[in-house]
Amino acid sequence: MLNNITYFIIGFAAVSSGLMAGVYFAFSAFIMPSLKQVDAEKSVAVMNSINRVILRSWFMPLFFASTLASVLLAFTALFNFTWPAAVLLTASGLYVIGMFLCTACFNVPLNKALQAAEGSAVKTRQVWQHYLLHWSHWNHVRTLASLASCILYVSVLQLYGQ
Repeated sequence: MLNNITYFIIGFAAVSSGLMAGVYFAFSAFIMPSLKQVDAEKSVAVMNSINRVILRSWFMPLFFASTLASVLLAFTALFNFTWPAAVLLTASGLYVIGMFLCTACFNVPLNKALQAAEGSAVKTRQVWQHYLLHWSHWNHVRTLASLASCILYVSVLQLYGQ
């Protein structure tokens, strides 16, 4: 049986990873496909605007708090390695690697390259085509990792709640 604090953190991780999966899903399902249909210079301007706004939005505290919760849960699982703890460790590992590290190592550098390209028409088109392909690929990874983590966290809540 879990203590109330750990149970709350798992609940928070379940909800927050689900919210993050929804944000990433929106980009994969319709935002990036919509931007693909628009002129590269306009798309770059819109995406750079989104990237600036997101840094000052509620997304960032959720992004870091959900990652911190997953790291805490991974350590909790390591010290109590039973069947539900293995699921908890898997959920946390998927989230930290598939969402956080993927974002930090792939999506953020691509965002910075896109920001640097804005203003030069030739460079913008070249960078946009590269960005569209690679950023979207890594966004799909983040979407699936966040969704899988959400499902696993919910299953852990159900297992521990019995």
